Amino acid sequence: MTLADIATRLNAALATRPLDNSIKFDCGDHGALTLSGTEARLADEPADCTIRISEANLVKLLSGKLNPMTAFALGKIKVSGDMSVALKLSQLVG
Repeated sequence: MTLADIATRLNAALATRPLDNSIKFDCGDHGALTLSGTEARLADEPADCTIRISEANLVKLLSGKLNPMTAFALGKIKVSGDMSVALKLSQLVG
């Protein structure tokens, strides 16, 4: 699954459950995905919360194969900015 595939999936989820804040997934050399309101864009834009994660781990996270708390504790996810915004991700993947 590519970042474009992930954006498509997240756009469907955001259509019914929009975010009040913005979240950016920074996947390093693979690119960035910014979520805001009802849209997920393949863009490296300023966000309320930035989550640094590999593209492979992002796929696992969104498919439920990677527990976010465990990933955070193991350093597979690094969060900067407003941590409470990161907790809103559960509304999209849960």
